[in-house]
Amino acid sequence: MIAVLQELSPSLRPLGLSDLPEVLAIERVAYPFPWTERVLRDCIDGSYSCWAMEQAGAIVGYGILSIAVGEAQILNLCVSPERQGKGLGRLLMENLITLSRRQKAEILFLEVRASNKIAQMLYHNMGFNQIGSRRNYYPARQGREDAVLMALDLVDPNTLLV
Repeated sequence: MIAVLQELSPSLRPLGLSDLPEVLAIERVAYPFPWTERVLRDCIDGSYSCWAMEQAGAIVGYGILSIAVGEAQILNLCVSPERQGKGLGRLLMENLITLSRRQKAEILFLEVRASNKIAQMLYHNMGFNQIGSRRNYYPARQGREDAVLMALDLVDPNTLLV
């Protein structure tokens, strides 16, 4: 029974170039306008903090984080659509918040589609606040869509402790 529970428990590890096929497959089913292989490759090869979430030996989610000069930004966070709604997005976010704090970031930013109310609710429940918007930021089926800008104060002792 313990081996089964361990098999089902998600784990986080650095994302590598060999993970690109799995990540691209998730990108393509999760987003109407997925990141390209080149963009993902550049993130993994670059100075970004890229993480894979594995469960039962398969990548079920990933996060890409940029940290510089006391600021962190989540560039991409995705959980495979068939695994959503099981707390994996929250767990991945908690890990990215912890990594940002360990790197001495004082604030964590992210952008989310205005139509993605489920993600916005998760971020809000984790202590993020809306700080603005970017008009016509994302491509959409009918033109462009706004991005909601959110931020989490990582130094405030009242924000989510993970």
